[in-house]
Amino acid sequence: MLSIDFLKEHLTFFNYVNCDKIKMMIKPFAIKNFFLWTITISIFSCAIPKNGENTSTRWADSEVVYHVFQRSFYDSNGDNIGDLNGLRDKLDYLQDLGITSIQLLPLYQSVFYHNYFSDDFYKIDSTLGTMEDYVSLVKEIHRRGMKVYMDMETQYVTEDHPWYKDSYNNLSSPYRDFILWKDSAHKVPETIVMNLTELKGYNGVVKKLFTVNLKSKAVLDYNIQLFSYWLDPNKDGKFDDGVDGFRFDHMMDDLDHKPQLTDLFKTFWVPLITAIKKINPSIVNIAEQADWNSWAVDYITKADVDRVYSFKLLGGIRSFSKRYLTQMADSTFSIFPAGRHQLVFIENHDMPRFSTGVQQNLPKLKIGAALNLLIGGVPSVYYGQELGMAGAGAWNKWGMTDANEIPEREAFEWYKADTGKGMAIWYKNSGPWWDSTNLKPNDGISLEEEKPDPHSIYNFYKKVIKIRKNNSVISTGKFETIGNNNDSVFSYQRSDSVNAIVVLINLSGSEQYAEFNYPDYDSTKRNVALLLGNAVPLTFGKQFQMKLPPYKIEVFQLGKN
Repeated sequence: MLSIDFLKEHLTFFNYVNCDKIKMMIKPFAIKNFFLWTITISIFSCAIPKNGENTSTRWADSEVVYHVFQRSFYDSNGDNIGDLNGLRDKLDYLQDLGITSIQLLPLYQSVFYHNYFSDDFYKIDSTLGTMEDYVSLVKEIHRRGMKVYMDMETQYVTEDHPWYKDSYNNLSSPYRDFILWKDSAHKVPETIVMNLTELKGYNGVVKKLFTVNLKSKAVLDYNIQLFSYWLDPNKDGKFDDGVDGFRFDHMMDDLDHKPQLTDLFKTFWVPLITAIKKINPSIVNIAEQADWNSWAVDYITKADVDRVYSFKLLGGIRSFSKRYLTQMADSTFSIFPAGRHQLVFIENHDMPRFSTGVQQNLPKLKIGAALNLLIGGVPSVYYGQELGMAGAGAWNKWGMTDANEIPEREAFEWYKADTGKGMAIWYKNSGPWWDSTNLKPNDGISLEEEKPDPHSIYNFYKKVIKIRKNNSVISTGKFETIGNNNDSVFSYQRSDSVNAIVVLINLSGSEQYAEFNYPDYDSTKRNVALLLGNAVPLTFGKQFQMKLPPYKIEVFQLGKN
């Protein structure tokens, strides 16, 4: 007779599909065995893709990504450093919030706290945990029907990497063309991004940095082996211990505009992506385009990535300008090929937090959350964003050091006192960034303070994530702005032939009256349900009017009668 473990294993095998019906039906199985065949059929009907259907596209319909800076999230062993076991301990928290996928920052060995600029891409940073801890985390993520993405930046290495140490002034080294050199004797290496030759860590450590020669066939072969390893560490073909995709950090067709490293989409990235997709066709590859002002369509059409970051839309959302937001939204959702996605976000580990940008104004925080999650694409939430955590670094504020971005990467605030079990304050008493920390006890910004408050930004995130997950048309439907006559009111819909989600937002701090043009509306085919807000009952029509209080958000579901 089939066991619960068998069913869970085969649920994992079928691309880790997150199906609420399966979760509901496995429970009675443990009580009464005669539910076996009903459960098995339900699992297969949820998990097996339809003919020609892209499973990664199906998953994206309900996906909510949590971009976690694991060093700052939760400390499991009392050393003040967030770690892999700490992240595993808090998977219940993430699932309760509504998260379906986790985006890790790099895990590989590096002297720098952010783990970029590695000296060993195969080895996990010991401060974060062991390989056994990593496999345990990934398997638990998959057991829960979630996915995990790994951040990869293999374009640069430190002076401690064997590629540099062995090839410097050594033309017979097997790594002789792994580093980009300025001279034929291999004594003068090229600079990295921003023409840096070294970087000072927040803890005073200084390391030289070097650009990897991505035009080398040996480097390409190495990367194919490396990425393949993280897809299936034990090489058993089951992928339960491997990542579900990669984030390509600082991806460029011409790396840092160096003339030796041009046409990389064709010569490096496409061969790499093609090779790793042969191993697991379901993986999702995400490009962080180096040019944040780019639409990045060429990453889709020429480099064959599945997703890019919607920096343009981020600018529109953070502007609180109806005109600019409308331009960015209309353009963003009209230019991308079907089946490919943009990651929609309002903050990440490289920029000031959204809360700081809006001066911790709660109504504005809620507008940011609503647009992040309900405008379309695949939403990504940066850890602590759901609490309204503040923080803003500044390039070169404390000299050329990676400490400049610590304010955007501070410890997740679990407790109102900002002390207690699991607080990952790895940078405590390490410099002026700690002296000006944004962690303030009893300031209303913590999970302990916000969870019991129904009006908190945390509970608003839970509510809006639920709306998104219950209405796949937000991801699959057509995006259209709804015309209105008010320069402070942004209005749009996501719709298909059956359903529509209509969102109306007053971007200003004063009451606004607006007249809306809604030519596609047919009252004989629609019923209206209020999903968010408290608008007075209204009858939708080809034209309708509303008064919106300051920073008001109204969300309606329109369906067939």
